[in-house]
Amino acid sequence: MSAGAGAGAGVPQRWAAIGTGTISRSVVPDLQSCEGAEVVIVQSRDAAKAAAFAEEFGIPASTGDYDAVLADPEIDAIYLATPFATHHAMTRAALLAGKHVLVEKPMTMDAAEAADLFALAAERGLFLMEAMWMKFSPVFVRLHEELANGTIGEPRNLRATFGIPFPNEGDSSKWDVARSGGALLDQGIYPITLAHSVFGEPTSVHASGTVRDDGLDIAEHFTLEYADGRYAQCASSMSEFAELTASVGGPKGWLTLTPPFWATTDLEVHAGGMRQIFRTPDLVEFPREGSGYVPMLRAVIGAIAEGVTEHPVHTAADTLAVFRTIDEIFAQIR
Repeated sequence: MSAGAGAGAGVPQRWAAIGTGTISRSVVPDLQSCEGAEVVIVQSRDAAKAAAFAEEFGIPASTGDYDAVLADPEIDAIYLATPFATHHAMTRAALLAGKHVLVEKPMTMDAAEAADLFALAAERGLFLMEAMWMKFSPVFVRLHEELANGTIGEPRNLRATFGIPFPNEGDSSKWDVARSGGALLDQGIYPITLAHSVFGEPTSVHASGTVRDDGLDIAEHFTLEYADGRYAQCASSMSEFAELTASVGGPKGWLTLTPPFWATTDLEVHAGGMRQIFRTPDLVEFPREGSGYVPMLRAVIGAIAEGVTEHPVHTAADTLAVFRTIDEIFAQIR
């Protein structure tokens, strides 16, 4: 029996938050605001940090012992937000302990690791998902509604870039090859996921990039090509800015996700008439729930309650396809 199955109808799922970094400080309050779940413990390698986090966010318990969290039969689900390189081993341990897992992106470091985890989750009847919050946002849903309705005609091209110069000083995990996946796994995963959601898995990939001697990728640009001339041009960088918008174009106009595109609440519709296309696009705006993670978290809570092992909005197949593209880009730039 999966851990969540023992909670009973109407009983909130009991979640453990693993990791106390920047992303946890945004996601955990959103999770606490969701009906049907409660965060009952936070864990960090540094027990003092876990205790301070628990006090700040009103979480009943804290610990520095991950194994103790996994051994607790009262814990139903894990939200894992630790350094990228730890995701595979820590997620695997949680699944073996009978816990449902929502793991921060990137789920793993490559497609083989991700496939291993999804196979184990399916075998154990446990829910597993990469926390790709972008795909659950109302503006992302609206983008795909506009595409399905033919607002811009058949989508033919896509552009998405995510470049921000992150500080390379102090305890910066982004520049530590032992803890970070570099620019592609941290930032480029968003343009790739967007392209896959519109066009599917590419037929070919062409990539170039800047990689340190130790293998850490600092920047890359890549073109994903599809049948009938469709394409996506993407870039990611941790050393310089690249415009933080994304757009999908077709014969009748284009749609723009305003910056930062992976977290935006606004969609510009450049279609319907020459003035709207070139001068005054329609702006569709959505309110933000919490820090923006609520729609995804609500969906995950619902999926666990239903007893499924994956969510249809971001399936195992979706995640594995994105990782295959990531693996190909790495093969070309390293």
